[in-house]
Amino acid sequence: MAPQTLVLQVDADSGIRRHGREAYPYECCGALIGRDRVVTEALALPNSTDEGPRRRFLVRPVDYLVAERRAAALEAELIGFYHSHPDSPARPSQYDLDHAWPALAYVIVAVEQAEPRALTSWRLREDRSAFDQETVEVEPR
Repeated sequence: MAPQTLVLQVDADSGIRRHGREAYPYECCGALIGRDRVVTEALALPNSTDEGPRRRFLVRPVDYLVAERRAAALEAELIGFYHSHPDSPARPSQYDLDHAWPALAYVIVAVEQAEPRALTSWRLREDRSAFDQETVEVEPR
């Protein structure tokens, strides 16, 4: 299957990168809201992990509901989630694989020494065995 493309509007891209910078040296996380693989809003969510936000993130069910309500208010849909990898590559970890759901986009931004760098997007295979990387494009205003 050919890789698909996830399009981030420039404000969504900027929002993900800003959130990664602000949360550093901890992981940030948030929801990707939009339609038809075009992300119009990156909604910052609290990182609620009990395992330590330096290397883990958790979106609580109540925050998932906040994201779904925001998407509905915008007449959009929840496309997926984003998180940062402080001082680590923008590649999914085993933890990311173990906690992902099919059909959603998972954007990861590498944040090196508080500066956002590479940004990638991944889709979980239907059999949950691995992620497939998808192309990311930033759409100007």
